[in-house]
Amino acid sequence: MVAVGMTLTGCDSLRSFMSRDLEDEDFIIGQLYVDERVDETPVIAQPVQAAPRTEGCRNALGLECGEGENKDLYETVNSWLGVPYLYGGTDRNGIDCSAFVGVVYKTVYGVTLHRTANDILRDVSLISRSQLTEGDILFFTNSKGKVSHVGIYLKDGLFVHASTSNGVSVSRLDNSYWNKHFYKGGRVKK
Repeated sequence: MVAVGMTLTGCDSLRSFMSRDLEDEDFIIGQLYVDERVDETPVIAQPVQAAPRTEGCRNALGLECGEGENKDLYETVNSWLGVPYLYGGTDRNGIDCSAFVGVVYKTVYGVTLHRTANDILRDVSLISRSQLTEGDILFFTNSKGKVSHVGIYLKDGLFVHASTSNGVSVSRLDNSYWNKHFYKGGRVKK
């Protein structure tokens, strides 16, 4: 460990990591993801309350309805908005990205997915950005090029995910970080 510590002394977060008690799991996980934290203002970060009926149709997220839209998807997503991110979390006390995608898929589509972002790749047929439709799974890479984050495409360039910085929220795919790290879309194999 001394050799590792000596070779990593240039990185403040790793130096701090090495000096902390290794039993502090939240700190350790935080340091693993420190370089992947995305500073963004989410499009929607909290559940949307039902608005009074006005002209036109609005789904559970307050977005304009589309023909054939999956109402269950939007209602399920709305019920999870604002839940904090927790690495390894699987419930409303805290959830990570792959668990969130898995819960939504099980609830809305009755489909059980693998547990990690990288393993969910085995459950899908990969598609390009231009082929994305409501409910497709989005895969993102980290700074090392490894698939490390997933979300669910909604529509109009919007997707929902469990973000390390904002918890369960709706973001724009054209955000500079998400655009740069977008790998592929995925459609669950039948």
